[in-house]
Amino acid sequence: MVRAAASQFNQGGVDIRRVPYVSDPNEIPEIVEEAGAFRSVIAYTLVLPELREAITREAARYGIPTVDIMTPMIDALSKVVKRPPRLEPGLVRRMDEEYFRKVEAIEFAVKYDDGKDPRGIVRADVVVIGVSRTSKTPLCMYLAHKRIKAANVPLVPEVSPPDEIFSLPPHKLIGLKIHPQNLYEIRKERLKSLGLTSNADYASRERILKELEYAEKIMKKAGCTIIDVTNKAVEETASRVLEIYYRGEKLGR
Repeated sequence: MVRAAASQFNQGGVDIRRVPYVSDPNEIPEIVEEAGAFRSVIAYTLVLPELREAITREAARYGIPTVDIMTPMIDALSKVVKRPPRLEPGLVRRMDEEYFRKVEAIEFAVKYDDGKDPRGIVRADVVVIGVSRTSKTPLCMYLAHKRIKAANVPLVPEVSPPDEIFSLPPHKLIGLKIHPQNLYEIRKERLKSLGLTSNADYASRERILKELEYAEKIMKKAGCTIIDVTNKAVEETASRVLEIYYRGEKLGR
């Protein structure tokens, strides 16, 4: 807004100086004193009443005009939304940081999906392991929207799991198990959607039992937290994962 206003004077030699992150009234006198050494206008977006009062008071001592940019907009919005403002400084910055953390977590989940790169295991907040069709990828994407960097690793009897999973603490390694019959039905439907015969080994009961037995052995060896996802929505599983993760982080495990 200051730059737009200055443009009406062809900039007119206006020098704009920003002083960010002012959160203490004791900072105000020094800022205003410095401005007083020049022909100045102080435009501010302070939301805390004590800061606004301090800058108005100090600026009056030096005869410096002040422009409160934020308060008129807050007052107008208060009338429309029918509730008082939070009056917390830095909320926009905090929201931006949360947005970029979410984007970063989503990119992480895509990059380290399905065990593509074991290097992601040591960088992840949470690593999800389990046999095929236990909703590992949807769970990781849901966690990413909660700003959790999640990687997933499929457990297949013919392929040894990465050594990195055995060094993770229990609250960072989540194993997903499922009832064999449910997995059988899910895999049959998956094959149908791909136009393949349901007689494939992938959906045979013998193969499913073999995979689940192998996965359980790996999970016990890794000492991970195991969640039964049978008939559970992704949101329900994710809620449990977040509970386990944050409790573990709090305890410093």
